Amino acid sequence: MEFLNLFLPVLLYILGIILLIVLIILGIRLIQILNRVDSVIDNVEKKINSFNGFFSIVNKATDGFMMIGDTVIQSILGIFSKIVNRNKNKKNKEESYE
Repeated sequence: MEFLNLFLPVLLYILGIILLIVLIILGIRLIQILNRVDSVIDNVEKKINSFNGFFSIVNKATDGFMMIGDTVIQSILGIFSKIVNRNKNKKNKEESYE
């Protein structure tokens, strides 16, 4: 019994030290992996930011096309509404004469 009272605490201390060393090594590896991931993310961010100029040009071009399309559609609708209003006015005048 006395042997177990001396041996088990020593065994627990040794296992605790081994566990602590393993956790320290894993922590160091984790820090290294996070540094690599951080550098990859920075690299991707730089590459994405290099496309910002291109995307702004595309955005301005689409805005221009939308403006042109809107003005064309508005003019077509204006012409169509004038034609429809003329026909309504003619029908109203014909009905009022009768």
